[in-house]
Amino acid sequence: MSLVATLIANPKNPVLSEDISTSVMKGLHSHAVYWLADGVACDIPLPDSTNQEIAEEIIAEIIADQSIDFAIQQAETRRKKALIADMDSTMIDQECIDELADEAGFGMQVAEITARAMNGEIEFESALRERVSLLKGLPKTVIGHVIENRIDLAAGGKQLVSTMQANGAYCALVSGGFTHFTGVIAEKLGFDEHQANILVEEDSVLVGKVRDPILGRKAKAEAITTLSERLGIASHDFIAVGDGANDLAMLKLAGTGVALHAKPVVAAEAQFRIDHGDLTALLFLQGYRQSDFAS
Repeated sequence: MSLVATLIANPKNPVLSEDISTSVMKGLHSHAVYWLADGVACDIPLPDSTNQEIAEEIIAEIIADQSIDFAIQQAETRRKKALIADMDSTMIDQECIDELADEAGFGMQVAEITARAMNGEIEFESALRERVSLLKGLPKTVIGHVIENRIDLAAGGKQLVSTMQANGAYCALVSGGFTHFTGVIAEKLGFDEHQANILVEEDSVLVGKVRDPILGRKAKAEAITTLSERLGIASHDFIAVGDGANDLAMLKLAGTGVALHAKPVVAAEAQFRIDHGDLTALLFLQGYRQSDFAS
């Protein structure tokens, strides 16, 4: 199978010039550049004799400190049949539990625990229980307030979900966060389903507990296996995206695992990393042109 190199910039910062793409093309001994979006993304087919590791070193040297991401993959198998996505700091720009904790007066304390958990420094499940305990006594109505006033959808998310669905793909939102949030976000973005943890409440007040079993690192990977069986597709038919250590198993199991603006430990271990682009980068990785995007 043939390899293709994809160069991707952020649509809000279209710095991928013809000079850069041409330099990469020549450096890889290719003879063509196919633009997916002017100034934002292009494909460069590679000769059959290409050594992928050497090609990656060549691209990295050419783009140097430019705000450009790149990936090399098999051209024939990169279009996927399903998307499985993390929510916090992936499909939205915030961490929901941090925003809730800020309303409860424990914002900085919880944000520090969240950062350590996402970096893989502490075990996710125990960190979640510790953070949720600090939400005890918070009225359920605060959740709606946080969603309305504190949560922003990540750039490109709606286009990603809509375009994949328009091409027959199934889209699942699988989060280590909470169903109170994933239900709303999944509906806004058009996901086919959502999975997350359940906050325990009594008389519309949070009691500081989360229902077992906790959806963490292992459960996210198992979600791919379960969906594979239900949809009749293989794990390599999935493209997965996330940013935290609890996403790593899921990213490694998927055919295309993308670390999006991820924590260092995740970016270092994931198959692909997007440091500059937005969620439309996952479409460019699959060979979609900007003109193919669903509205």
